[in-house]
Amino acid sequence: MQPHVRLYFYSNLVIINTSFIYIKNGDFMTYKKILACFLTFSFLLTGCSTKDQSQSLSMTGTYFDTVVKIEVWGADSKIMDGCKDICEKYEQLLSPTIDSSEISQINQAQGASVSVSKETADLIELGKYYGDLSGGKFDITIASASDLWNFHDNADHSIPDAEQLSEAVTHINYKTIEVNGTTVTMSDPYAKIDLGGIAKGYIADQVKNYLVEEGIEHAYINLGGNILTLGGKTDGSNFRIGIQKPFAEDGTVMAVLPVSDKSIVSSGNYERYFKKDGKIYHHILDPSTGYPIENNLNQVTIISDKSVDGDALSTTCYALGLDEGLKLIRSMDNIEAVFITDDNTIHKSSDSVNLITDIDN
Repeated sequence: MQPHVRLYFYSNLVIINTSFIYIKNGDFMTYKKILACFLTFSFLLTGCSTKDQSQSLSMTGTYFDTVVKIEVWGADSKIMDGCKDICEKYEQLLSPTIDSSEISQINQAQGASVSVSKETADLIELGKYYGDLSGGKFDITIASASDLWNFHDNADHSIPDAEQLSEAVTHINYKTIEVNGTTVTMSDPYAKIDLGGIAKGYIADQVKNYLVEEGIEHAYINLGGNILTLGGKTDGSNFRIGIQKPFAEDGTVMAVLPVSDKSIVSSGNYERYFKKDGKIYHHILDPSTGYPIENNLNQVTIISDKSVDGDALSTTCYALGLDEGLKLIRSMDNIEAVFITDDNTIHKSSDSVNLITDIDN
């Protein structure tokens, strides 16, 4: 999933409020540059260097072109440094915008085999798995089309040339990726991998695993809106994660999910988009056409144990649409979802989803 979720954290925690990282009339880069003045290459620790369970330390930085906020209770500065190191490690391995990353090496190899780390190989394999699960609606070779749209920096609201986009689509097929151990080969030399739809969730999971190994029991991990919690709050209550009303520029929250030890990830058409001639163009693309997916959904939120699953499934279910998306989620164990249609109606995958809708904004 892209840096894309307007989730808000309701409690006494200090949070990164990602509601201002939205695209309105091409202003995304302006907001991002303002944010970068404060956060790019920064690593901020707040609180005392203590392992007191009642006290927290937090770090904030930018990785994968998105804001990362991690707050940990009972940690010391060494543990927080470890969180930072994990984010930096996987950014260097997986980012398609870093020329030396393993993903960039694959994309630049023009079909030649590339030796990569086990982590990169495993994540590519997972991307292929979700390609199969989604019937091709989730495709980690979408880069040839998404690069033409360039939703990160498209102040002119330009729409790709139809012929160029049609040509790009011929190179979108995750099945052209061959993984043999830690060797990756693209049978289509013009295909390109972009793990943006699962990388942030994967990194969040790695941070959580590290914290568990360090004996941490309470943490809040936010990678660009991919929310992952370790345990609950120190007072025994749940973390409260808010789901924003789509296209609400004032940050209005539609519902709150009280969770402990869960991942919450959303995908929606309101996260990165521009409007031209009265039509909305958003960043979730149909691999078969290269154009933004059109259905009656505004948002999908996935509740899961692993953030990487939520990352992939939020995009997959948005692409599948309400009926097929619900069908998929209901066929899976320990995963729930909340769908919001374009009339702002909320649809839950089951009655077991604890969703609070009576909210005073």
